[in-house]
Amino acid sequence: MSLRQVVEAYGVRLRPFRAEDTADIVDGLADPVSQRFMTGVPAPYTEVDARWWIEAGAPAAWTGGGAAYAIADPATDRLLGTVGLSNPVPARGQAEIGYWVCPAARGRGVATAATRALAEHAFGSGTARLELLTHPENTPSQRVALAAGFRYEGSRRSAGSARDGGRHDLLAWVRLVDDPPGPAARLLPDLPDGVLTDQVVALRRLAPGDAELMHRLHSRPEVVANQAPPVPPTREAIERRCRMAESGWLTGEIARLLITDVASGQPAGSCGLSYTDVAGGEASIGYALLPDWRGRGYATRAVRLLAAWAFGAAGIARLAAGTVPDNSASHRVLERAGFHREGLQRGRLPGLEGTRLDDLTFALLPGDLR
Repeated sequence: MSLRQVVEAYGVRLRPFRAEDTADIVDGLADPVSQRFMTGVPAPYTEVDARWWIEAGAPAAWTGGGAAYAIADPATDRLLGTVGLSNPVPARGQAEIGYWVCPAARGRGVATAATRALAEHAFGSGTARLELLTHPENTPSQRVALAAGFRYEGSRRSAGSARDGGRHDLLAWVRLVDDPPGPAARLLPDLPDGVLTDQVVALRRLAPGDAELMHRLHSRPEVVANQAPPVPPTREAIERRCRMAESGWLTGEIARLLITDVASGQPAGSCGLSYTDVAGGEASIGYALLPDWRGRGYATRAVRLLAAWAFGAAGIARLAAGTVPDNSASHRVLERAGFHREGLQRGRLPGLEGTRLDDLTFALLPGDLR
């Protein structure tokens, strides 16, 4: 792999580091976001650390077969961040790409532009496969990966180290030399303006601040009884579910949404959608309401909104829903939305103490939606 020292593309300049970059490097790496998501970065990060990087760290990256570029503004040549290649495996034509951006330059597409520029230059220099690893909760970095054409490949268990000595998973995003140009396609696109609404109810993506409400809802006995297995979730599990909601959306694993009352803005419940067969275009949905909002048609409205988005923007061809056979209220919700009963699957789901639960299945096609 033979890389140029200066690369200019997509409105950014990639160049070697210089002594005058010191203050901007400190600004970028002393930032709380960088400190949280970047491993191996000293805390606090000082001018001494920045000078070491300029004089020794970055040159060592090149010597080891990788690369370390300063991302600069072409108009002023001032440092905006860094991007580089590490962990090269020449026999596989593989390397890992990583970046960070100064706080003042975030939200301007700098990381995406630099990642695209370096990726394409690396591919033109003999690399066949690039990996980009992100913390599961670092959704801005995941959006950069997608925008730069990297596809989600899976989770690497305990591949990352934390400052407290613990371990955490890393999400792997990959781009190949022959992948099409442009952003990677997503299984679950963002909601239009972040919301789905019929002016009575509204659906938005679940957020970390929804944890207390979600724990209260999904710990209710009647809600627990209609899930498999019927075990109430822990507070920690719900908090993680809310923290990971955006990441689940970006990876295409699951869309988790909060149902709210438009008139009051109050939360009414939650719903969700996940793929059961990506190749076949099939996904499943689920929902639950707080007691005060039941009996008003809110669940039916939420299912209709979610189904219309699934068949439209998400391009899903078929929706399924599984219910406990005696949950007649849920059956009525599905039927009012246009779902058809398809059959009883005996012993399909896990119950308590080794028992099995039956699953009454419903399905909806685009022409069925009411």
